[in-house]
Amino acid sequence: MDAKPFWKAKTLAQMTEAEWESLCDGCGRCCLNKLEDWDTGEIAWTNIACRLLDGHTCRCKDYENRQATVPDCIGLTPEQVETITWLPPTCGYRLVREGADLYWWHPLVSGDPNTVHEAGVSVRGSTVSEADVDVEEFEDYLVDWPGEDV
Repeated sequence: MDAKPFWKAKTLAQMTEAEWESLCDGCGRCCLNKLEDWDTGEIAWTNIACRLLDGHTCRCKDYENRQATVPDCIGLTPEQVETITWLPPTCGYRLVREGADLYWWHPLVSGDPNTVHEAGVSVRGSTVSEADVDVEEFEDYLVDWPGEDV
């Protein structure tokens, strides 16, 4: 009998660093600028990427040092995943937190890091860099991503 995959057998807090990192599907959505309505708390998504997001790989160009370059970059932890409201509904961290299974296109399931892009879930080729947009214009870049809660 096969053992359960780690994401079904462990909580987020029980995972090793390597397991934790592998839960990231590489969609790049968490690296997009989001706007929050101060009155309602509603999150509006943009297609404006962090200056460190590689628009093709959907990975950080300097992951190890990202918080030195982008001080407000949020390094996800099990505690933060419990409280952050803007993680996409397709996010591996969110799915495990909710007791749901990973999607077929998640690299841990498919065995291929490109399936997240092939499934159209990632932001590949769909973003502009925050370095190219004035903050006053962020509202002009609102988008709906596939699978997003509306």
